[in-house]
Amino acid sequence: MRVGFIGIGNMGSPMAGNLVKKGFDVAIFDVDAERMARFAQEYGCRLAGKLLDLAVNDVIVTMLPTGHIVRQVLLDGAEGGLAGALKPGTIVIDMSSSEPLGTQELGTELAKRQLVLIDAPVSGGVQRAQTGKLTIMIGANDAAAVERVKPVLLGMGESLFETGPLGSGHAIKALNNYVAAACFAATAEAVLIGERFGLDPATMVDIMNLSTGRNFMTEMAMKDQVLNQRFASGFSVGLLAKDVKIAADLGEGVGLDAPLSRLVADRWAAARDRLGPSRDHMEAFLIWKQNLKSSPRPAAQR
Repeated sequence: MRVGFIGIGNMGSPMAGNLVKKGFDVAIFDVDAERMARFAQEYGCRLAGKLLDLAVNDVIVTMLPTGHIVRQVLLDGAEGGLAGALKPGTIVIDMSSSEPLGTQELGTELAKRQLVLIDAPVSGGVQRAQTGKLTIMIGANDAAAVERVKPVLLGMGESLFETGPLGSGHAIKALNNYVAAACFAATAEAVLIGERFGLDPATMVDIMNLSTGRNFMTEMAMKDQVLNQRFASGFSVGLLAKDVKIAADLGEGVGLDAPLSRLVADRWAAARDRLGPSRDHMEAFLIWKQNLKSSPRPAAQR
């Protein structure tokens, strides 16, 4: 099975690399030519000189920053984008964090060209991308197509969840990241408030991990990444802010009043604007710490 892989950034590079290691015939494309050359030298895979060169493949995987860019790659540009050059029956797997409603619209457009779209976003971060142990959430309207590409998906992840119709994978990915973002914001605020009161942050995290406040951020991130100021999660604040907004917008799209999602979306959008979109999302802690430093101490501490 020949696989065309578009987007070899922090996540896409190890994902595509694992496909090569598993014996798939992989061709890569990225807007960064130097990055492509380095990848090809390391893994010995095919290079696509231009986007349309990927049309010979049986499966196209996209791992791009936004759903809007995925749509541009597939439908815009010369000859109707890449979709205009793909042979009927080609399966496109969008593993980006895209907007669920936009994914459904894109699927309709591709179906007119006899192409199948599957959304299969991932969770697990750079570390699990490197080890091939990602969790993959699969949304599709074509069960047979999912079965055809499962070997490809298992080349990048170990836990596959079929979540429902097209767009459902992107929906659960955004909702999961919203919960993670809310947990990080709440944990960070609790630690900063406690520190300002005079508590030891590390001790606070230890107590939370043995109490009801335990979550992924207290167990895996707060000490290793934040209190040690490593800030090397591999996930940018711009991408997290985008995902949380997708979740908040989805709530509005289905007619549900979800005020916390809007507050969390605003919180991360502000952090993105202060830090710049490319900074590690855990550096938001530094911004929030500055905000606390500028506020008055409680009367009991004066």
